Amino acid sequence: MEELSTPPSPSLVVRSPRQTLSLLRNRRTNRESPPTSASSSTSFAGGPKPSEVYGFVGSITTVIATAVYLIWAYTPERCLHSVGITYHPSRYWALAVPSFVIVAVALSMVIYMSFNLLATPPPTSFDTIFESRARHALCCSGREAHRTHFRYWG
Repeated sequence: MEELSTPPSPSLVVRSPRQTLSLLRNRRTNRESPPTSASSSTSFAGGPKPSEVYGFVGSITTVIATAVYLIWAYTPERCLHSVGITYHPSRYWALAVPSFVIVAVALSMVIYMSFNLLATPPPTSFDTIFESRARHALCCSGREAHRTHFRYWG
């Protein structure tokens, strides 16, 4: 009696790089269709992705905030008063906030590395050599060194 064999899934078939590239090229040409009108050629099919929008807005916001910070930090007060900006934070904060941020980042790195060192076993511990889920040889002495049996511990 003959068994019916199902063909393997296309994702499980091993292909050469050339076959893969040709399949990708065929998929691209099938997906691209000529625009039907002038208005559809300028619009995206699904619109911009939310991550792209958030990235764009975030980058623009960062540039504007940096420009405002630099103008506030380096422009003399009389120039700000002549433009009509009379209420602004003290110049002390122009140096204090970045200094606090740099110290906080440096301390967080030191604390993170110290916690990792505390969690690491000492070099003389067997935990640095053996692990609970690793394969260990049960018998490797004398004549039986060539017959190594493995089993899982855990």
